[in-house]
Amino acid sequence: MSQLKLPVSLTWDLDSVFPGGSSSLELKSFIDTLEQDIKELEDQVKTLAAPTSVEGTKSLDLFIQNLQSVYTRAFEGGSFIGCLASQDQDDKKAIQLSGKVTSLDARLQSLVTVFDSVLSATEDSVFNAWIQREDVAPIAFVLTESREKTREKLPPEQESLVLELAVDGYHGWSEHYDTIVSKVKIPFTNEDGEEVILSAGQASNKLDDPKREVREAMFVKWEQAWTDAADYSADTLNRLAGFRLGLYNKRGWEDVLKEPLSINRMSKETLDAMWNAIIESKPIFVKYLERKAKLLGVERLSWTDVEAPVSESNKKISYDDAAKDIVKQFNGFSPKLANFAVDAFNKRWVEAEDRPGKRPGGFCTGLPESKETRIFMTYSGTASNVSTLAHELGHAYHQHVMDELPVFNQNYAMNVAETASTFAEMILSDAQVNHAANDQEKLSLLEDKIQRSVTFFMNIHARFLFETRFYDKRREGLLSAEELSSLMEEAQKEAFCNALDSYHPHFWASKLHFYITGVPFYNFPYTFGYLFSTGIFARAQREGQAFADKYDALLLDTGRMTVEDLAQKHLNVDLTQPDFWREAISLCIADVEQFLDMTK
Repeated sequence: MSQLKLPVSLTWDLDSVFPGGSSSLELKSFIDTLEQDIKELEDQVKTLAAPTSVEGTKSLDLFIQNLQSVYTRAFEGGSFIGCLASQDQDDKKAIQLSGKVTSLDARLQSLVTVFDSVLSATEDSVFNAWIQREDVAPIAFVLTESREKTREKLPPEQESLVLELAVDGYHGWSEHYDTIVSKVKIPFTNEDGEEVILSAGQASNKLDDPKREVREAMFVKWEQAWTDAADYSADTLNRLAGFRLGLYNKRGWEDVLKEPLSINRMSKETLDAMWNAIIESKPIFVKYLERKAKLLGVERLSWTDVEAPVSESNKKISYDDAAKDIVKQFNGFSPKLANFAVDAFNKRWVEAEDRPGKRPGGFCTGLPESKETRIFMTYSGTASNVSTLAHELGHAYHQHVMDELPVFNQNYAMNVAETASTFAEMILSDAQVNHAANDQEKLSLLEDKIQRSVTFFMNIHARFLFETRFYDKRREGLLSAEELSSLMEEAQKEAFCNALDSYHPHFWASKLHFYITGVPFYNFPYTFGYLFSTGIFARAQREGQAFADKYDALLLDTGRMTVEDLAQKHLNVDLTQPDFWREAISLCIADVEQFLDMTK
């Protein structure tokens, strides 16, 4: 295994991609060249016509080659600029560059729309013969998928206009939300008695503080801060939903879930089977919440108690120790995964420093041209932070496995992306529980595992219920901030089976995921990924390191088939039936039963 270099850097290296940050001359040149190449593609696509013979399909080959090159570089530029904007919310130049890249991406998507219309107009016999050609067959699934989706949309000139107007409309509202978040500042009295001003990202970490009085006091300030910003957030969320609903109406789409399910390459039957299996399992998780309340000495848990540790241990896990433990546990499953993690740390692909000005949350983003990734988070030494770090490294490994595939086949959906990340978390947490030094440590680690199940089965379910009901009401008109808060609290009460003493009414305002334009319903894919990876993890436990290569093979296919076909091919299971989901949930239930037994 590769050697981890200590101390591990808390800041990432972006200069190795484009030196100079948002003022980089190399970045400017890169974007200028990209813009020119997009212009050439726009001219080229105008000359394309639906081929009438297999021989005629060769006219499409050069275009596809150029399109994949441009797509790779557009993704690279967008990812890099996203990193700049995330590390410093006051980087105005990065915000301007983000607008530029969003505009270029809209032009790229517009010309792809025209190209897809050419595919749609091609006779079935010619198209089917074309995608069987040796040089085209590897991307046949993606081409077929694009062709079928095009037939369900507006004429290409109208879809292109939508994409163009979305830059300053749809995507503009999403970027406006980033501005709202950057203005959220929350006062906090630190351990030295000094009052400091925290950014939203720093304040959100305090909601997980081991001390109940700290997190409860912060929650009051957190709710107030988002109450102050609620009208702005409500305007933003209403406009985003209004845009989507208006577009869906023009396309003749009645079901608001049509687009997110299509993006995630999964069926409504699979989604329903998953949620139904979760709902029937909730009583045991309510028992866990009730037991946890007793352990914390309260009648019922508050919102901030749900993810809080049972003990008030102030033990901080150093970043070096977190990195070493992750690498060690990854190595127990797959030396390739462990070596990748070592490279990510040694090459400074991770931004983890706890400082003002960073955006909240965490993410992993690919740089497909450089064949690198970057991970963003704010590390404050909690067990939850360590899990997040493992989670994002799982994302990064997924991309690494796919680096040599055609770029079209690297476009895997969010639900299977979350599979790789949560699988990495499970490797870490399972090993930690099994190798705990004593019962107290084992209980703490076990509870951390259960908290994730509660998040995916209850918190994420609340988000899904909220968003589904919000869209139903949004069809009738704008919703006020008060109405959104009421919807949110109702969804939380239902998802948590009324087991809590307090809820988070302004969660809809504080959670970035509701404002992301790339993927509507940025919620259920998380739960899918968690349970799908749990099922995969059960296989890994049975087969040991022999499963590592099978795991890589599954990841390789995530961008070129539906999730139902993926599960059938690699796991021999039917995701539209409850059996797989119940089996996966049973592992989570076993954790709860062990916890209840240990805390009698």
